[in-house]
Amino acid sequence: MAIVGGFDVHRAQITFDYLDMGTGEIATGQIRPATREALRSWLGRFEGRRGVAFAVEGCTGWRFVVEELRRAGVEAHLAEPADTATQRGHKRRAKTDRTDARLMRELLRQERLPASWIPPAAVLEVRTLARLYVGLMAERRAWQQRIHAQLFHQGVPAVGELLSTEGQAALARAELSAAGRRMVETAGAAIDALTALIRPLRAQLRAVGARRPGCRALTEQDGIGFLTGAIIWAELGDCRRFARADQAVRFAGLDVTVWSSDSKRAPGRLARQGSPEPRWALSEAAESAARPTSPDHADDAATRDRLDGKLATRSVARKLARRCDHALRRRGDAAWTAPTTAEQAAA
Repeated sequence: MAIVGGFDVHRAQITFDYLDMGTGEIATGQIRPATREALRSWLGRFEGRRGVAFAVEGCTGWRFVVEELRRAGVEAHLAEPADTATQRGHKRRAKTDRTDARLMRELLRQERLPASWIPPAAVLEVRTLARLYVGLMAERRAWQQRIHAQLFHQGVPAVGELLSTEGQAALARAELSAAGRRMVETAGAAIDALTALIRPLRAQLRAVGARRPGCRALTEQDGIGFLTGAIIWAELGDCRRFARADQAVRFAGLDVTVWSSDSKRAPGRLARQGSPEPRWALSEAAESAARPTSPDHADDAATRDRLDGKLATRSVARKLARRCDHALRRRGDAAWTAPTTAEQAAA
């Protein structure tokens, strides 16, 4: 590489630090404001030069930086944030934007940068829609929980399915105070508005799951449909970057942390690292193990009898994560290619 550098991205500015390998000169500074247009103008200094490479940490804002680097013909490297923090080691002095940019440059030059997968643009688009969908679902669920809390607070019998016809009729008959009734009606209006946003988004994600070969490979697993398949496909990404399937489980935050000392051992808890979207999708798919026809029904029932239903679902979700890892790994590059006309017709 003729030029190697690093970026530290913030909302107000992008701090840069790069080394010209030919002259040994180091350049540092900031790009203001942190926008696509400003970065594109700054990258003009490398026009016509070969062997230019920059690294950026995989935090919020990395997408437009990587896209502009590639547009300018600059080799882009994405660093995994947690592993990069480990590479930083013990802090001997205050951490600054300049030290972060310098760390990116040094790790890249020494070929020690903990690389993260840069998804294709189509996968990034689906990932954005998937996160929007899961976020809207969580917000709608929060409003339902508020209604349940208000009903209990006012001594009203629990209503099982709030969104069903029976549930709406039970809410209309509920004995509530004036303020309580206003709260329930407002929450119902918010749920209706969110549902109107969720339905077309769900249909769009299902269409993606039906078209993409990688998504359809995931739907071969019991419990995974076109919707959850599209979310898992977009979030897990190219599983060939994992050394083993257990790393896919950890990526989804479904692994159990263990603390032990001598004969003492604390109860394990979910790590919850990474994005919550694949964890949600895998957990939703794992609920199907409660059906007698599911291949995981026996294990699910045994875990429910020994522990509880929540732990049984998590156990099946971990199995599904490993199977998804194997399915995407077997597909290889075909999992990320655009579907052909014949494949779309078949889907």
